[in-house]
Order: sequence, then structure tokens, then C-alpha cells
Amino acid sequence: MGSPMPMPRADPYGRLFDLTGRVALVTGGGRGIGRGAALALARQGADVALGYAAHPEAVEETRQTLEKMGRRSIVLQADVTDARAVDAMVEEAARRLGRLDIVVNNAGVAGSTPMVEMPDAEWDRVVDTNLKGEFLVARAAAREMIREGREGRIVNVASIASGGVGVGFPGATHYAASKGGIIGMTESMALEMAPHRITVNAVAPGVIDTDMTSSFLRDPAARQAMLGRIPLGRAGKPEEVGALIAFLASDEAAYCTGEAFYVDGGWLSG
Repeated sequence: MGSPMPMPRADPYGRLFDLTGRVALVTGGGRGIGRGAALALARQGADVALGYAAHPEAVEETRQTLEKMGRRSIVLQADVTDARAVDAMVEEAARRLGRLDIVVNNAGVAGSTPMVEMPDAEWDRVVDTNLKGEFLVARAAAREMIREGREGRIVNVASIASGGVGVGFPGATHYAASKGGIIGMTESMALEMAPHRITVNAVAPGVIDTDMTSSFLRDPAARQAMLGRIPLGRAGKPEEVGALIAFLASDEAAYCTGEAFYVDGGWLSG
């Protein structure tokens, strides 16, 4: 009798979007889209450093969840508008977890003030956090990746409210300016980083059910008006944005760079 036939492999090509052995840094990683991204990356095998500036209880809960998934996870506090603090956060993430392959630039703030009433300080807070902060984190991460000689992934989180797509929001001139700047910045970063095998892309979410959107999603009239503009008829979930981020962090996305990927329930197709 001959030897038994070998059992066929369930997946002869390997697991798609496998991030086993990779290390990611997610800023604003304790809540909302940051948490969704951290969980998605960990689900694909990555160890995750969680950057945060506020809400320590939330980021610690996320860290514990990641460790229960069998991943290494650390928390690192830093103000993303402070270049020295950002440099230290990136260096610490790479030192403690052994390398740095992926950065998700998610830390951000919003506001709702009419343009003619907006104080300079509010404009500065939103633009400095959202735009300057993402630049500082991307710069520090790129320096670390280049120093290590590693292929890398930088994913910047923008927004549907970023200009050029016919979507504006009253009271959000500072927010829209910062998010539009992120998309423009992403395109230029991608050109500079391509020779180093570092891809840079932007994810631009529509209405996602997070703490940032909870105020108007809890208001029945505002919720109905907003969801009425979305063909799928609902707000997105942080994990749905996280799934796209996990793809962009993977080897399968190696030919994607300088792009903005919208996650909006079909809003822009309407």
C-alpha cells in the first residue's frame, strides 16, 4: 500500500494581510478610529505601541485588550505638536518593541465655531494637532525606518471634510483645512519616501460612530440629516476604517502610495 496522500493546505498562498512580526505605532490609539486600527493591526499579527495625550484609562483598556489577543503592546504619552516629545515617542516605540514598521497617524481634534467668531487659539489648536502633529510623527517615523533600513508603511488619517470633493461642514473651517492639508502632505511625502520603500497613504473617513461624532449622532434631527446623505444609511464603525488601515499596512498594499482612500458609506458617489 502506498503512502497516504498529503492533506492539501487550506491556504497554499499564505494568509492575506499577515502582519506577524511587524510593529506598529498608532497615535490616538485609545479610542475611536485609533482603537479600531490598533485592534485590526493586532488581529493580523502586529505588536502595537499606543500613543496618547489624554484619556489614559481608555488607552490602558485598549492595551490590555491587545495583550489578551496575544500581542505585545505599550502605551506612550506624547503631545504630537511637540517635536521633541514625538521624536522620543517614536524612538521609545522602536526600542521597546524592537523595530518600527507601521505608523498610523490618527491623533486629532475637532471643533465647531463659525469662521467669523473663531478665536486664533482654536484655529491653532486644531491645525497644529491635526496637520503639524501628523507631519511631526511621520517625519520621526520615516527617520527611524530609514535608519533601520526597513520597508515601512505610514498611514495618515484625513477626513471626507478635506476639500476637493464637494463636502463642507459649517463651523469646521479649521478642521477641513487641516484634513485637506493632510492629503496634500501625503502625496508629497509618498514621492520622497518611495526610494526608501516606505509607502505613505491617507485614509479619509466619512461619518464614523466615535466620541468625536457622538454629539450630533445623539441628536435625532442632526442624525437623520447626516445619515440621509449616506447611501448605506448608517454611520461607519471604527473597525471598518481599521480594516482598510490593516490592508494599507500589509505587503499586499506595497504598490499603493500617495493615495487617499475614502471610507464613507458611499457618500461621495451620491
